[in-house]
Amino acid sequence: MWWLSALGGAVALLTRLLAADDAAAVIERIAPVLVFLVAVTVIAGLADAAKVFEVAAREAAHLGRGKTWRLWLLVVTLATALTIVLSLDTCAVLLTPVVLAMARQLDIPPKLFAFTTVWLAGTASLLLPVSNLTNLLALHRFDQLGLGLRDYVGLSWRPAVAAVLITVVVLALLFHRDLRRSYVVPPTPGIDDKVLFWGAAGVCLALGPAFVTGVNVAWPASAGALVLLLLFAVRRPTELTWALLPWRLVVTVIGLFLVVAALTAHGLEHLLDDVAGTTPGGLLADLRLTGTGALGANAVDNLPAYLAMEPVAATEGRRMMLLLIGVNCGCLLTLWGALATLLWRDRCIAAGVHISWWSFLWRGLVLTPLVLTGTVLALNLT
Repeated sequence: MWWLSALGGAVALLTRLLAADDAAAVIERIAPVLVFLVAVTVIAGLADAAKVFEVAAREAAHLGRGKTWRLWLLVVTLATALTIVLSLDTCAVLLTPVVLAMARQLDIPPKLFAFTTVWLAGTASLLLPVSNLTNLLALHRFDQLGLGLRDYVGLSWRPAVAAVLITVVVLALLFHRDLRRSYVVPPTPGIDDKVLFWGAAGVCLALGPAFVTGVNVAWPASAGALVLLLLFAVRRPTELTWALLPWRLVVTVIGLFLVVAALTAHGLEHLLDDVAGTTPGGLLADLRLTGTGALGANAVDNLPAYLAMEPVAATEGRRMMLLLIGVNCGCLLTLWGALATLLWRDRCIAAGVHISWWSFLWRGLVLTPLVLTGTVLALNLT
């Protein structure tokens, strides 16, 4: 997908569908988001190398005491926490192979844990700006509306809680037979280097409080990445490879944004005004805006869908939150609805777990209408 995105961005520039000044403005706006993306990916990769996530998953297996339903609830907690604090990509990309390997070792059907990680990566990504790249992009508009971090969380916390609870209930209903299983508790994995382990764990734990201080999230993420890079340079330099840098994701994000900016400059905004509606009008109008965002995310990925619809929702903070609900929680129908979903599927394939497009779609058709309706209703309680 990255090369297709790069090609689209290049065509937009070379054909002058997007002026050079407008392209520079787009790059300037998304630069902090890209810095955060690179930094948090480096942190997650090095934390994974230090066995932070593997130990966390195995400790969950111990705490589950042989009961799959207890283990699953602990994985739910871990997936939700990782998504909220370290973004949906960390949950979908790094936690997925750990829990799939754990499921294989415990002889538990892996789809229970596969869908748990990918669904919560989407539906748990509303609460904080750092939880999703779309949220980080939305901060620009929130600032223009005179709304800060406290205002954002004031709007997001009720829908965020509703989204997670609905997701957990749907998962429990769909996989109720698997949740009745028992397993033999495995031994805790050994830690090769306790300095690296505790250093990486400390950085991950420190990021949560740092991200809610109101400071631009690129700064604490960059500081955490630098600490771990220095620590690994001293203790295990062989882990420091170019593979840590998510350059394909960066290229994909830049290309998608250039393409959408070009389309927006040539009338896309007016079309979306007609589809999504431009004025508040009660619950149905809210669902219309959220539903349009969800359809866009499933059609072309949630990042460009957000950028395309942002002008439609930018009149007030509440409408911005309705859009974020749509693109974050509603992107679970297609395997390309979010970059994290594409990466999640790659991890599933690498682990020998096949998730067909139909298997993903029909389960998404159960969850998505419920989670979108429930979160919009929760937002209306404010």
